[in-house]
Amino acid sequence: MDWKAHHPTRRALLGLALAGGWAALAQAGSGLGLLMIRRKGCVWCARWDREIGPIYGQHAEGRQAPLVMVDVDGPYPDGLALARMPWLTPSFILVQNGAEIARYEGYPGADRFFPVLRGMIGQARGSA
Repeated sequence: MDWKAHHPTRRALLGLALAGGWAALAQAGSGLGLLMIRRKGCVWCARWDREIGPIYGQHAEGRQAPLVMVDVDGPYPDGLALARMPWLTPSFILVQNGAEIARYEGYPGADRFFPVLRGMIGQARGSA
């Protein structure tokens, strides 16, 4: 039996997660969403996964801005309007109705992540 024929690729799995995540963004009342741009082998992404990933949805900021993970090489959601293409991982891009509102490049650490995100969400509310 050919293993690859019966198991989806990493890119296919990312595409499925992206499609599901983008649907969650569409259902969010505020239209806010947080894109986490990542790359395979990124040690800072792995650190975020350990420190923030398990608790992201439990925080008010995580509920206000549902998370969608995107590989730096794509695919990106259709209709997404970014100020520029990301290259640094991780990058966190707050979008509202598909348009970039704020961006933070790098991982600020467990103690600073939610305060940074709170500031980004405040920026989005100020621009609405």
